[in-house]
Amino acid sequence: MLTYTTLKDNPRQFIAMTSLTRKEFETLLPAFATAYAATQSSTHTQNKQVRQRQVGGGRKANLRTIEDKLLFILVYQKTYVLQTFHGIQFGLSQAQANDWIHRLMPVLNIALQQLHYAPERNPVAFPQSGATSDRPPALLIDGTERRRQRPKNPEKQGENYSGKKKAHTDKNLIIANEQTRQVDYLSQTRGGKIHDKKMADLEAIQYPKNTQLTKDLGFYGYEPTNVFTIQPKKQLRGKFLSAVDLISNHLIAGARVVVEHVIAGIKRCRIVKDVFRNTAEGFSDLVMQVACALHNLRTDFRYLRSLSYQRKNYFQ
Repeated sequence: MLTYTTLKDNPRQFIAMTSLTRKEFETLLPAFATAYAATQSSTHTQNKQVRQRQVGGGRKANLRTIEDKLLFILVYQKTYVLQTFHGIQFGLSQAQANDWIHRLMPVLNIALQQLHYAPERNPVAFPQSGATSDRPPALLIDGTERRRQRPKNPEKQGENYSGKKKAHTDKNLIIANEQTRQVDYLSQTRGGKIHDKKMADLEAIQYPKNTQLTKDLGFYGYEPTNVFTIQPKKQLRGKFLSAVDLISNHLIAGARVVVEHVIAGIKRCRIVKDVFRNTAEGFSDLVMQVACALHNLRTDFRYLRSLSYQRKNYFQ
């Protein structure tokens, strides 16, 4: 059976199963324990029924420690195996695994929010969020799609079908910080049918003043106020781009690769990379927010705290 005790002394397996190092795990653990304790009641059970015995009474659970609970939900987020197999790893049935997944995923999200790793979700509050620095930020915006199972509802089928991917998808907008390589803003989850530019218009994101926003051709015509936008030049049919435009496009592509790396970092969690199978309302949006927050946590430890970044930030 998989437990924190059996896994913690094997760094390669630990990071492969959770996407986190042991140090990052232990940083997240106290906030997770606090958030989990807030969900427990001394008078009522999880089903809101009056307790017949004291807390801790009855048979001993397989997920006994708070470390095992955090490990359980991180392994699911990272590997996204079938719930039957995930339950077998931790000595649970499929029904028990499903129950624990939906109990612990919101707790993990709250813990990441308390540590200030969660991206901003409110478009009005984005200019005042802690994700932005005192100086005008250099931001990059892009859309990302995640395949999902074909909905049974005909209306949802139409909303989620992406002509670009030729599949049913969920879609989010990501705003990444070019300097920190973190996710500063995550849009609401929408069906894959919607276009990037229309989705940005519906979000109505407010930016800090004098923001430099780099975008691709999917956001052609998207010009928010008080923002300096950078976009590659589109080659028209029957015409050729000048040498200056080609060089400019090359430089913009070099800057935009940062947001592609950020999206790749988010999708280290296979729950937002593989075909999404969970059908609970709002769960697709929740796991995407958790994946972005885990990316920010990893980036904080492995990039922002590195000597190379500190030197670069000093000279800037």
